[in-house]
Amino acid sequence: MAVAGSLAVSACASGPIAANTPKSNGASFVTGNTGAQMFKPGDRPAAPDISGTTLSGSKLSLSAYRGTVVVLNFWGSWCSPCRAEAPTLAALSQKYASRGVRFLGIDIRDSPASAEAFMRDYGIRYPSLNDPSDELALAFRGTVSPGGIPTTLLIDRSGHIAGRIIGESSYSGLNAMLADITAGSS
Repeated sequence: MAVAGSLAVSACASGPIAANTPKSNGASFVTGNTGAQMFKPGDRPAAPDISGTTLSGSKLSLSAYRGTVVVLNFWGSWCSPCRAEAPTLAALSQKYASRGVRFLGIDIRDSPASAEAFMRDYGIRYPSLNDPSDELALAFRGTVSPGGIPTTLLIDRSGHIAGRIIGESSYSGLNAMLADITAGSS
């Protein structure tokens, strides 16, 4: 079921993130497609068990969040739509914290200093994994991969990808998707 409405549809689909690197093996995960979609239970692919180092230097694994709904946002401080959606993500992370929803960022092709400044400037309090060479993003290839920067994946309590937003997330659009997933109706 496609989610329509007030989701912005711009993504950073060119520049250094789209470059063919040795790590990407010629498989760029950046495309020009934007939009949002939800996946029905039973049609949801399992999210890969990624792990890495947060911008603050601690180790973190996505599997540590199993049993909770996770909002996984791929972003970069260099990305205009990422800057535009940052207040939405910060606000919704606070709103849904009491409902057990966890937010996690994956900072793409960024320096830790730039990424930390971005998080500080936008009041983002949830952790972000540092992904300077796209390894974490490419781990989603074959499931529901990020289709541009920013991309937001919504992962259900069982560790399956329940929804995806390619491009800037709006408050109303992401809020509606989270309300649906946390209610267990999708």
